[in-house]
Amino acid sequence: MNFPLYIAKRYLFSKSSNNAINIMTLIASGGVIIASAALFIVLSVFAGLKDFSLQFSSFVDPDLKLMPTEGKSFQWTENDKATLLKIEGIADYSEIVEERIIIKSENKNLLATLKGVDENYLNVTNIDTMVTKGNWFSPNTNEVVSGWGISNNLSFGILDYLTPLSLYVPKVGKGQASSPKGYYNSVYVTNVGLFDLNNEELNNNYIFSDIKLAKQLLSYNNGQLSALELKLKPEANEADIKAQLVTSFGNKFYIKNRAELNDALFKMLNTENLAIYLIFTLVIIIALFNVIGAIIMMILDKKKSLNTLFNLGTEPKTIKSIFFWQGSLMTIVSGIIGVSIGLLVVFLQQTFSLVMLVPEIDMPYPVRLNFLNVLVVLATIFALGIVASRIASQRITKQLIQS
Repeated sequence: MNFPLYIAKRYLFSKSSNNAINIMTLIASGGVIIASAALFIVLSVFAGLKDFSLQFSSFVDPDLKLMPTEGKSFQWTENDKATLLKIEGIADYSEIVEERIIIKSENKNLLATLKGVDENYLNVTNIDTMVTKGNWFSPNTNEVVSGWGISNNLSFGILDYLTPLSLYVPKVGKGQASSPKGYYNSVYVTNVGLFDLNNEELNNNYIFSDIKLAKQLLSYNNGQLSALELKLKPEANEADIKAQLVTSFGNKFYIKNRAELNDALFKMLNTENLAIYLIFTLVIIIALFNVIGAIIMMILDKKKSLNTLFNLGTEPKTIKSIFFWQGSLMTIVSGIIGVSIGLLVVFLQQTFSLVMLVPEIDMPYPVRLNFLNVLVVLATIFALGIVASRIASQRITKQLIQS
């Protein structure tokens, strides 16, 4: 067996005659355990928040969305439909017309986004399950479904026939007109439902209608669309589907998945995740100062033993290795214990929902076990522990051993 490692294990797991050193060692080890457990739990929480955000975006965002690379719209022909349906792995698709409009309710105006969808849209997304008041609109009607934010800002409800609701959009290519009405297209609509997507931006900006109503308002022809939204089969490979779409349609479309459609949200979560990781890494570094202090106190306590080893022919380099291994083993064992505690806490949260995000609706705080997080925490602890142990072991000199 490696001699320095053997002695280091004896020093680590045996009690010192000095009770203060035992207490210092326990404090140093406990600090690393708590810091590593906290780091793992926080990383698991952010992994859960990503899944949570993606889960709610699935109610309104498709698996894949195709948008034109040039302009706001494109022509969709029967040949294009046949080409799309030949691609394996696509369960369904919906045709979309989307544009910024003005909503008018009595004397109030609001800029919003009108999203005209066909009957397949509810097969591609689950937004109808998020309608908290009223119902989803009927096909081929002037009915719309609005976000709660729009409803609050314009003070209208559902089936409110006494409060006329109008949609306006500027006409394309119009210069001077004989009257103000000549500058825009307009249509009267009836709001039949309100949705709440737990997303303030969507609630405050989106209103849904039948695609024929949207085309009429925007003066689109029958084959003119703004986007296509696809639902993939459960066993489909997203990367393969994207490759087939590029092969079939060339550079006609931008193709985005659900995460890319919410890139701002995920960039924010990733930035916060990195910031939290760096903060807790600093906490670990502070905890490792206790490890350095404990190792130095152990060196001073074992001076007589070190002198005996030196007189028996042990080189100072080998004696340094003893305490380097002792510090490294302390941080490794403490890190493993801390991650194990973190795993237990995350498992209990997933199983028993100990902490609630929204107690009123019985929504547990989202967490996710991720093997990569285990590796990140252990690698951080081990790397910083080795550096701390190296710093502490350099305290040993020939003069200290002989003094």
